[in-house]
Amino acid sequence: MKRLFLYVLLWMPVVAFAQVPQPFNVVGKFGNLNAKIYLGYQLGSNKVLDSTQAVNGNFEFKGDIMYPSLAILVIDFKGVGVSKLDVGPNSDKLAFYIDKGTTTIQSPDSAYKAKIIGSPINDQYQKLLAINQEAGEKTNSLMAEQVKAANDPANSNKPIDQNALQAKLKVIQTDYHAKLKAFILANPDSYLSLLTIGTLGGPSPDPNELLPVLDGLSKELQETETARSMRATLESLKATANGAMAPDFEQTDTLGHPVRLSSFRGKYVLLDFWASWCGPCRQENPNVVKVFNEYKNKNFTIVGVSLDRPGANFAWLDAIKADHLGGWTQLSDLKFWNNAVARLYYVQSIPKNFLIDPTGKIIAQDLRGDDLEDELKKVLR
Repeated sequence: MKRLFLYVLLWMPVVAFAQVPQPFNVVGKFGNLNAKIYLGYQLGSNKVLDSTQAVNGNFEFKGDIMYPSLAILVIDFKGVGVSKLDVGPNSDKLAFYIDKGTTTIQSPDSAYKAKIIGSPINDQYQKLLAINQEAGEKTNSLMAEQVKAANDPANSNKPIDQNALQAKLKVIQTDYHAKLKAFILANPDSYLSLLTIGTLGGPSPDPNELLPVLDGLSKELQETETARSMRATLESLKATANGAMAPDFEQTDTLGHPVRLSSFRGKYVLLDFWASWCGPCRQENPNVVKVFNEYKNKNFTIVGVSLDRPGANFAWLDAIKADHLGGWTQLSDLKFWNNAVARLYYVQSIPKNFLIDPTGKIIAQDLRGDDLEDELKKVLR
């Protein structure tokens, strides 16, 4: 679930959570348990670790939260202290959401078997977990099939069909996003719906897609600092959304010569962000080379921008040679994630690309596998 809500947290500065604290209490009954219980949760930008003693199974936590917070409850059965408690993936713990008011937890003997009673946000949380688990299982199953096929002696001379793999992963992702959108529509007044919008956006959020979803939330949610911060971020991303004019820039090529993006006006340009250290980028490069060779004489070219590290000039040049990327312009300032062009285009993960038309307008992005060629077929017909 951390992965599910990761990107929304990356979008928002700490000040976005400067809301008025509200009281909560967690009341529980765990059989006849007599042991110390620890509760960890988030209060604004601070992590809180609280503890209490369960007596004949009864315990209670009280505190304040600024917004619903994912919490972890762990029982110290052996009295070893919090520093020695096992909180690994197979440990006896309970993950749940604290909300304002009272949250009631019951279990016959352990945190793992505990049930949350009368808590809408935790019912919603379970639905999101199920959606996330389904997508994860489908992805893991697909990747296991790829590994099995790769290890089959009959396929020893057959490379993995990256385009086919990307197409299958896209089907899983499309279904996953459709179910997340359905959750948001069904729960317009849930704080989890607001966080789920961040999951839909991933590392490359599309403001044209997400702003209408945000507008569909309840008025109360839209007036929270979290929603306001999200809206401000999405509005800023309009500068590199489909339909926007591609921001112009200048960066040096492999020979140290300055090159401006606007010098390619009149052609379709694929602005391609990659790096020599990026495994998925290197796997995608053969597809990019294939498309370039097929369309280079049809008013199409590529401008590569590498996010290689400082001092990695040779690694960058070696990768260009090894992957046969020398047929088009390659740029970099060798500043890793601080690459000036990557920051200008809000690049948060690679591979990442933008397709720009002859007028300088962004018409598509994140084209991988067969999607790149399919898009070029449409515009260069």
